[in-house]
Parts: sequence; C-alpha cells; structure tokens
Amino acid sequence: MKKRVLIAGCGYLGTATADLFHATGWVVEGWTHSQKSAAALAAKPYPVRAVDISDREAVRAARSDFELVIHCASSGGGDAGSYRRLYFKGTRHLLTELRHSRFIYTSSTSVYAQTGGEWVDEESPAEPTHATGHILRQTEELVRQDRGLIARLAGIYGPGRSALLRKFLSGEARIEGNGERYLNQAHRDDLAAAFLQLSAVPKESGIFNLTDNQPLTQRECYQWLATRLNRPFPPFVDSPANRKRGASNKRVSNEKLRALGWEPKFPTFRVGMEESVLPAAGF
Repeated sequence: MKKRVLIAGCGYLGTATADLFHATGWVVEGWTHSQKSAAALAAKPYPVRAVDISDREAVRAARSDFELVIHCASSGGGDAGSYRRLYFKGTRHLLTELRHSRFIYTSSTSVYAQTGGEWVDEESPAEPTHATGHILRQTEELVRQDRGLIARLAGIYGPGRSALLRKFLSGEARIEGNGERYLNQAHRDDLAAAFLQLSAVPKESGIFNLTDNQPLTQRECYQWLATRLNRPFPPFVDSPANRKRGASNKRVSNEKLRALGWEPKFPTFRVGMEESVLPAAGF
C-alpha cells in the first residue's frame, strides 16, 4: 500500500511539498487554516481540507492514519501570540491526536543567536533572545520528547517570493554597518526535496539544518542584485534594523543533511535567483 503523508500547512512551502510527495507516489492530504485557502487549492490532485491545528477538537475530528506528518504551517510574520497558537499549540495537538505518525516540525535557523559570523551546526548552542525564538525552541523540545525530527529552515525564497529581492526593488533595502552580516537562504523546492529525504530517516530525535551551500553577506547579496538588475546599490546605515527574529550573524552549515544524500538544485542564492526567481519575475 502507498504511504500516506499529512502536510499541515499548505502555504507557499507546504503546497510545493505536497506536490512533490504526490509526484513521487505518496498519498497526500493537505490541511490549511481557512475554507478560502482550501477552496483555492481545490484543483490539486490530492484533498486539501480546512483544519485549524490550533484547535484540538478540529484536529481530532479530521485525524486519520498517516505514516508521516509534516508541520510546515506559517504564522505569516505574526507576533508571539500567533507563534504560540500555531507552533506550540498546533504541534502539541498534532502530536497528541496523530501520535503513531512520524513527525517533522519546521523550525527556523533564527534560533541560532550567534553574532560573530561563525559557522554553526546542529550541535551549536541555540539560545534565541527574541520572544518568537523562545517559542520555536519550546516547540522543538516538545517534538524532541516525542522523538520527532526538527528541520531548522533558513530564509525561504523561490518563484514569486524573496524578501531580499522585494526590499531591493522597492527601495527599502539598507546595508547595515559594513554589510558583512551573513544571510542564510534556501530555495523552496530544495526544502521540499529535503523533507522527502527526511521522510526516510527513522523515527527518532534529530535536528537538521535546511539551508543552501553558501551563506552570503548582505553586501554581496545587494551588490549582485544591483549589478544583475542594473539598479543603484542600497544606502548604508549605521544601526542595524530592528529585526523581529534578532540581530544574529552566523553561517549555517547543511553538512548533516547533505550526508544523507541531499544536494540542493539551487546551491547558492545567486543560482536560485538566476535560474528560478528572476525569470519568474520577468527579469
């Protein structure tokens, strides 16, 4: 019999993940927060249901048998309250009501609060200083106690989505200090492929960083965009921006995931932009 997977959160990343699992022979079911979002995905070759994972009764009513559950819902940039509802409570409800399934929880590399530009891996301290980061770490601990897998995602970009490109094109981009703060990025399609790779990992506690092969500095990023798009280089500012996820500066290693055989199709931000994002945006 075919294996069944639940994608809890069919947004930008979750839908691409569901598409990939379906294409490789899994029986897929998707959950999304609202009826409107579910209706927008009605043409998909797998069912997408409106299930609010922050509501335990809703999860209980929709539960079924799945070999794998992937929690990749997005808070949409919400505050600490929405993080707690979606990530901590949502994860607890999924683990409780679907407890015989293997579980992958999507966290964030923002839990690494290092500020010196050093390399970090899964063994490095993850001690975030911001409220949302604390909630992510609390949720990771919940998953770890249930022997689930934790996927720490770098900044997601892909066709139709790149915060760095959006800020550059809108004129919002600023170079902080000397521009040497590192950025860690990962293409949406490579993240979906990483989830498929992790589906074969035995059900046990483990953390994996999901990022591309080459962090780049803020200066390198915007210099490349300015040259490629023939637009002005963003201005410098003395003080760093007030980032909700903290003012960290680190290079995130993906060696543990690559040791499983995963290799990103878009190994660097430049490759991903040139081959995927910019063509989709008409550049």
